[in-house]
Amino acid sequence: MFTASSRYQGIEIATHRPEGGEPIPYVRRRFLPDRRTLTVIAVHVVRDGDRLDRIAALHLSDPERFWQIADANPVLDPADLTARPGRRLDVALPTATTGSPHGF
Repeated sequence: MFTASSRYQGIEIATHRPEGGEPIPYVRRRFLPDRRTLTVIAVHVVRDGDRLDRIAALHLSDPERFWQIADANPVLDPADLTARPGRRLDVALPTATTGSPHGF
């Protein structure tokens, strides 16, 4: 259902069955990984105008993997990660990933 680069890949699909209604499929809750379990593959120093998708494209060859950077640098608002030039961001592989940062 989800692409290999999706943060929801491997998360269980469950079904809510309301009384008298049609079943409603949904994705179970995704919990953030423990940062200590992540494999940091790069550190990016934020420059003026940086965006998470562009940083992901640069370091992970896939802008849709922006969530890996957000997971490795937890904040309440992901926009905070690129708001201040000079901030150092960890770029990490997902918890269950080993090998290529490109997910191949």
